[in-house]
Amino acid sequence: SDIADVDAVLFRNEAYDKEILDAAKQVKVMARHGVGVDKVDLAHAEELGIWVTNGATSNSNSVAEMTIGFIIALGRNLLESNKAAHAADYGFRNRKAGMDLEGKTLALLGYGKIGKLVAKKAHYGLGMKVYAYDPLLDQMDTPDYVEKLEHFDDAFRIGDYVSAHYPASEQNNKTITIDQFRLMKQSAYFLNLARGEILVEADLLEAFQQGLIAGAALDVMNDEPPKADNPLLAIEHLLLTPHNAALTSDAKIRMALFAAQGIDEVLSGKTPSWPVNNPPVPRASMEVL
Repeated sequence: SDIADVDAVLFRNEAYDKEILDAAKQVKVMARHGVGVDKVDLAHAEELGIWVTNGATSNSNSVAEMTIGFIIALGRNLLESNKAAHAADYGFRNRKAGMDLEGKTLALLGYGKIGKLVAKKAHYGLGMKVYAYDPLLDQMDTPDYVEKLEHFDDAFRIGDYVSAHYPASEQNNKTITIDQFRLMKQSAYFLNLARGEILVEADLLEAFQQGLIAGAALDVMNDEPPKADNPLLAIEHLLLTPHNAALTSDAKIRMALFAAQGIDEVLSGKTPSWPVNNPPVPRASMEVL
């Protein structure tokens, strides 16, 4: 009922299915405070004439910076080093050495806005060898320092760090399983700063239990917040953050601004700058006429 008589919706992580969209009789534009729109039935919104917009570039660099932070934290054992230092356990420095990142391999799953920025920072900032898998890579301009991978699984075989940056969808969900972790080097690390749904969490737990990988970092999980009995929470050397890679103070300003801009553009009869669907007969244009 709340959505029945409004002209615009500014949303974050709520789900908008067919039933809710059908109740949105007056809505002309839905603007995402952020980027991901996987919880919106985009096709049905399009049929109804509702523009869906996002802040396509609002937080890409913030997530890319966090990814680089994760890579350094994993490679240099920062979680365990911090704990040891607080306990005055300086013997830790002789028990577990970190790794240099220069010359190590970063395999990116997804080469969109975030993936491109991660690749650039990893190459120029850390001297890493960068590989990328993306089904659309043939249609993209790639710099000399990014080598294309032909198959999804190749990233897991080759990477010292395997970092996921692709969207959740019916096709993409649960595509990272124990089969992929079995392909990884035991010295390698897995990172997910995309969506929790793309990973089978029970399989990551099994990878830890079997010693298939050296470690992992997750900014996203299947349930957010995770249930208290989620066994991943008990793994001390698993780096977890509460889905806040994109939530810097700077990015929040951009997300708010870009969402408001999308609403203003549509209600003013303009084509939005960052559309994620393309209604053939937009409600807003009908009203302007």
